[in-house]
Amino acid sequence: MTRLPDFRLETYFSRWEFTARHHMTASDVETMTLSELLALADGADRAAFGNLSLGYTETYGDPALREVIAQMYERADAADVICFSGAQEALYLAMNVLLDAGDHAVVVTPNYQSAETVPLALCEVTGVALDPERDWALDLDRVRAAIRPNTRVVSVNFPNNPTGKVIGAADFTALARLCDERGIHLFSDEVYRGLERDPARTLPQASDLSERALSLNVTSKSLGLPGLRVGWITCRDRAVLARLERAKHYTTICNSGPSEILARIALTARKTILDRNRALIAENLPLFDAFFAEFADAFEWRAPDGGCVAYPRYLGPEGVEEFCTRLVEEAGVLLLPASIYRSELTPTPVDRFRIGIGRRAPEAGLAALTRWMRAHR
Repeated sequence: MTRLPDFRLETYFSRWEFTARHHMTASDVETMTLSELLALADGADRAAFGNLSLGYTETYGDPALREVIAQMYERADAADVICFSGAQEALYLAMNVLLDAGDHAVVVTPNYQSAETVPLALCEVTGVALDPERDWALDLDRVRAAIRPNTRVVSVNFPNNPTGKVIGAADFTALARLCDERGIHLFSDEVYRGLERDPARTLPQASDLSERALSLNVTSKSLGLPGLRVGWITCRDRAVLARLERAKHYTTICNSGPSEILARIALTARKTILDRNRALIAENLPLFDAFFAEFADAFEWRAPDGGCVAYPRYLGPEGVEEFCTRLVEEAGVLLLPASIYRSELTPTPVDRFRIGIGRRAPEAGLAALTRWMRAHR
């Protein structure tokens, strides 16, 4: 097995996620109960769930689920979809399928750690940093300059985790075109798609822009259903999908049958769930705006373009690492400090922290944070 470094985010969560009183850095939207999800199903899907035989499922994924997923794309059909146990398995296997020793990849930073550590375990990688001084802009000229003759993958994530950045559609289309011109696979992490504050800024899906591109998505983030553990890659290059299927034989082999039916129900009701989740974020944002306005001397705040996480700057003299440590130890409020998002590829800001805005009733956590801030001014 490829040796990988500790996953900083999960190590940090192992210590604090289920012991902190106020989980204020969640990367997913408020989830639903099983009964709430089943209430969105039609009679056929409810019966399919209740009468399911608990045997093995197809490695590519439940055919009916793949049909529903394909309907989310403009230029894909069910044969262009393969399902995985969450997005992490999909990312890990995709990088192992697409990259080998002697290859090169380009990865945008900051990012979800495995977006860079998995490629780095396989080949040379060049990072291209979003610019925090220009609202996390992506410089396509820097991407172009990073590409080498042996570049096989360019990996991006929009809406971005942790910054919430959504680049312009024209830039994203130009990026897909650039990759096509060079024979490169664009790997696009789209797990927060659907939670844009302005729906007009929703990007095209990479696999609709290019036959070579891979679109990664999952039920965990925008839909708020991480317990289902169902993710997928959509790609119109069927040879790549075949290689992904063979790689999956060495990991999960197939997905959970109950989860695939529940994912099918969720994706069929996707508009209803996304409307609910966008409304929840819109309801929460004024509460966060008010908190950061009260402590404008301590924080630099900007609401995310999309997704349900933001990446404010901490201005206090002790630094963000000590701030986050003292906050969780003394007030039970969990945030993710900038060290979780440090990169081996590029400099990354050291004064930021991730905060989640998608959970229901954040008032208690904000109140605890407010009390602590007032006591330590």
